[in-house]
Amino acid sequence: MQASIHPLTCYLSLNPPTHKGNGSLTVNKAFRRTRKIHRPISSSMGIPEKGRHVNSDGIERFYLGLDFGTSGARYALIDKQGQIHAEAKREYPLYLNGESVDWGRSWKETLFSLLEDVPIYLRPLVASISIDGTSATTMIVNSSTGEPLCRPLLYNESCPDALPAVKSIAPPNHTVCTGSSTLCKLVSWWNSDSENKDSAALLHQADWLLWLLHGKLGISDYNNALKVGFDPETDAYPPWLLAQPYSSVLPSIVAPGSAIANVKEDVRQNLGFSEDCVVCAGTTDSIAAFLAARATEPGKAVTSLGSTLAIKLLSKSRVDDARFGVYSHRLDDKWLVGGASNTGGAVLRQLFTDVQLQKLSEQINPSLPSSLDYYPLPAIGERFPVADPNMNPRLHPRPDSDSDYLHGILESIARIEAKGYGLLKELGATEADEVFTAGGGAKNDKWTKIRERVLGLPVSSAAQTEAAYGAALLALKGARQ
Repeated sequence: MQASIHPLTCYLSLNPPTHKGNGSLTVNKAFRRTRKIHRPISSSMGIPEKGRHVNSDGIERFYLGLDFGTSGARYALIDKQGQIHAEAKREYPLYLNGESVDWGRSWKETLFSLLEDVPIYLRPLVASISIDGTSATTMIVNSSTGEPLCRPLLYNESCPDALPAVKSIAPPNHTVCTGSSTLCKLVSWWNSDSENKDSAALLHQADWLLWLLHGKLGISDYNNALKVGFDPETDAYPPWLLAQPYSSVLPSIVAPGSAIANVKEDVRQNLGFSEDCVVCAGTTDSIAAFLAARATEPGKAVTSLGSTLAIKLLSKSRVDDARFGVYSHRLDDKWLVGGASNTGGAVLRQLFTDVQLQKLSEQINPSLPSSLDYYPLPAIGERFPVADPNMNPRLHPRPDSDSDYLHGILESIARIEAKGYGLLKELGATEADEVFTAGGGAKNDKWTKIRERVLGLPVSSAAQTEAAYGAALLALKGARQ
């Protein structure tokens, strides 16, 4: 049976294609793997060989991070020096529940399949686990069983019906004052569902997946909770939110990377993790990608080029303005300012195969500006740098040359990126002085050169480009606490 899949399931990559044609996917009951890589354990890298995880400090321990992005999931297993010992990628299996995809089932199956992908002889040495997920992907679950009470509301879904009510209680231009915010999704569900309110709990994608491992329902982190209204500056929910009837479903908040609890006994027994393996609070996928880049100075920025385009800039000052889809996450004593556009690899996925992207990119001269002016979107609606749920994609006129067409699209996406960084500066953030790139788009050298010209800034691939690596760093942080 063939299903019509939302563009968010498409992932930008210049590797050999995992989907054919326009990226349509077949719904089936078999779990499919796009790629599985176990990096070799090499003593020449100072890493013990298989079965010999002992050094001068005692037993070698490892730290596991899992990234649940828009198109698939990955894991990365690192040691305390940050060396990667193993990593793998999984594609989401897609199941239909009526006319919609059963994302909860897909994510759960992906989680445990990735854990099984961790080499069995390394699992007892895993000290801690953390997970990142897509920002504002919202789950309303039963507060006792954790079972979803409705389908998950995805990161880019908008609930404009709830926006007037949210704007009436929140401060002007607050982060929650956009239709795709977690709070708008909660309010929309609360107003439309007449049952289960007394037994409901709100979780984000990463929270729910972590709960499957530690069993303590109702815990989130202050990065994921930002778009439901949590204030990371005061480290509390604001009074205007706590006064609402649905405040009872809000989760308890801890810092990203905080140790929550040991892995549940049944999970340990089934998969072979140790009794002292700790599950740590997670974060969002774009923040995990920023952490992976290890950009630590104000002015350093990370653009994540996956299915969407997300920018994050380390700033001395906090900036929040829902009019432009701009918000700030707390990152220790600094602020991670940014926004996420719906443009990105999902658009390219709709128009080109991986092979075409690679061949056409080789024909582009990145030093020459394109005269084509597009606003590439996979569907109607934009979040940043313009918050307009009714914005239409602009991908015409199409020239005769496919390479010219791709050039125009890549440059138009770069202009959206440049507009985003310019907007952050106008709103008071520290000015960007260097951009690192994460995600599949980092592999396209021609696109990197186009972006460097359009941005007027040094652009390079981050030393680590996968959010799973950032999640592993959070796990390491939690184990050290």
